[in-house]
Amino acid sequence: MSASSFCLKNVSSLVSKRKIAPRKLISTNKQATTTSVVGSRNFSYSISSLQYQTMVHKILQQYAPQDHGLVSSGDYLQITPHHILTHDNTSAVMIKFKAFFEESKKPLKFSNPKQPVFALDHNIQDTSDANLVKYKKIEQFAKDNGVVFYPAGRGIGHQVMIEEGYAWPLTFTTASDSHSNMYGGIGCLGTPVVRTDAAAIWATGSTWWQVPPVTRVELTGKLREGVSGKDVIITLCGIFNQDDVLNHCVEFVGEGVSSLSIDERLSIANMTTEWGALAGVFPVDEKTIDWLKKSQKSEKANDIKELENNYKKYLPDSDAKYVQTLTLDLGSVEPHVSGPNHVKVMSSVREITKKNIKVHKAYIVSCVNSRVNDLHQAANVIRKSSKKTIAEGVELYISAASDKVQKESERLGDWQVLVQAGAKVLPPGCGPCIGLGAGLLEDGQVGISSTNRNFKGRMGSRNAEAYLASPEVVMASALSGVITLPEYYTESQAPLPKFTKTSENQSEGEKSTTKIIEGFPEVIEGEVVFVHQDNLNTDGIYPGKYTYKENISPEEQAQVAMENYDVNFTKIAKKGHVLIAGYNFGTGSSREQAATCLKFMGIKLIVGGSFSETYKRNATNNGFLCIEVPALVDYLKQSVGTTKETVLLENSKISIDFRNSTLVLTTPKETKEYSFHPVGPVAQELIVSGGLEPLVLNKIKSQ
Repeated sequence: MSASSFCLKNVSSLVSKRKIAPRKLISTNKQATTTSVVGSRNFSYSISSLQYQTMVHKILQQYAPQDHGLVSSGDYLQITPHHILTHDNTSAVMIKFKAFFEESKKPLKFSNPKQPVFALDHNIQDTSDANLVKYKKIEQFAKDNGVVFYPAGRGIGHQVMIEEGYAWPLTFTTASDSHSNMYGGIGCLGTPVVRTDAAAIWATGSTWWQVPPVTRVELTGKLREGVSGKDVIITLCGIFNQDDVLNHCVEFVGEGVSSLSIDERLSIANMTTEWGALAGVFPVDEKTIDWLKKSQKSEKANDIKELENNYKKYLPDSDAKYVQTLTLDLGSVEPHVSGPNHVKVMSSVREITKKNIKVHKAYIVSCVNSRVNDLHQAANVIRKSSKKTIAEGVELYISAASDKVQKESERLGDWQVLVQAGAKVLPPGCGPCIGLGAGLLEDGQVGISSTNRNFKGRMGSRNAEAYLASPEVVMASALSGVITLPEYYTESQAPLPKFTKTSENQSEGEKSTTKIIEGFPEVIEGEVVFVHQDNLNTDGIYPGKYTYKENISPEEQAQVAMENYDVNFTKIAKKGHVLIAGYNFGTGSSREQAATCLKFMGIKLIVGGSFSETYKRNATNNGFLCIEVPALVDYLKQSVGTTKETVLLENSKISIDFRNSTLVLTTPKETKEYSFHPVGPVAQELIVSGGLEPLVLNKIKSQ
């Protein structure tokens, strides 16, 4: 049985050492237990029959150990991803991967060669000797180690993952690329990892993940003619644009889901990345099954049958616990553009048309909107338009998501319609979406694109303006020379978007004790330093001017900690202190020194209202613990105030009990007690080992 197969496992044993009380079981038929194999690695797929679980939690329950208990948001899990994609960055991951084995003095070996997927897609237009040599080295490395490899021209890696069945419904799959969220369009929990994590997965087969909060997005109604999945995600990004789903998993539910094609779902899931989510997942339904039957190879037939028999058990329970519910009436969505130069700034095309914005370049490319249906809709704009060729002074670039997509588009006649209209063809790859190859925006130009990002300078000159839109709007704009709607879309069809947001009460659940592994402290105590600032970015924590000084010592890192925020910080905060920080601490860049500089100072740990997910991962990967206790931060803002950048709480002490997941702050006036999410064995092991790289080295040495 292949790794895509599913099995049922008795889950009453999930009521585990964590002393989680048993929950009511759903009535099910007799359950069976089997194991599926990918290469030499065993994957066990279980379906939780316990209530109160979201789809995300049910998928992750398969990957939790028997003694973990019910998976919930905040849990740390050690997960063996179904697959891990790398693209042109494979060469950078190779360097980290080889370094693990050189340092451990062990022969280089993939934990499971069938787990990684290499697909070259980013810089495929670059035919320089240097890039060709780089690509050849990646290909040879794949061949030498038995790793599947897709060369330049096969397609964008994420599309290949979908087409070839590596991203499979109801599994957890990763990529060293931020748009792995796209896999959620077929019900696969896809999420990005950084390069060090990718190298660690190659070496050990697994990675750690802290389960994010889960937001429920209910879609009602049905899209009207001329409105696409791209319009849906632009609308969601524009309406709910106050970090509503930042670092969340998004689950799409509701009767409106069934009206969306798989291509539309993939587009929406893809851009949950730009919305701020770590994953965006659609339910598996009959449309998913039908799509798989038509698109997958014959050897996947048994896997599809297993999925067809079991997928309903993964649907969220009727009383599943979410942090919030957002609703959107699909029938109220109209064509929108985002920008210029910002994803979360949206305008209806109907309104922006009045501004008569001239277009110089138009793009139907990228992993979000260059599939068969996207190209078909763009071709239909031409077919239904009085204008049959691209407007004078406009350049239109098209690139299929894969060679398979292009062949199917040619078979349907859509590709020819686009080319005859004057489109310039680019090979299947990322190209202008990431500012590589032909057709980039020049100074003073305006571009409209079906891609997923329009940050200033991303698609060319920083002095250009970039808008995002659906393939239909891009095509209509290319024909007219200004941003506009397709001719067949009438203004009378344009109501205001109908949406709601509802926060849901979060119960703390039953108290439990946490197993403490050897070497991890059961209790941490210390004096308290309070930094009230919310959204304190990494440049404030560790100035950018030091970031690329490769030879800077740990002591020198510690000396400049918080230099851009408060020059007196290192005079106030000392070794052994516990730092309490505001909300979204560590936002901004991914520089890991923003975590290590505080660790090197001797700060024991950080207690925050919340953290940037990247910051928290960097900290944990460097053996530096961050926990979230928002109520404590709120209390200190009230009692200590926010007038001073850094405050040492005089005659006060904090005591953090990790076995009971409680924190006690004792001040001269009072004692306050708070709870926090348990820090489980997975996170403890990373801290005890000193971070991810030492942990990986220890595992390699023990093999």
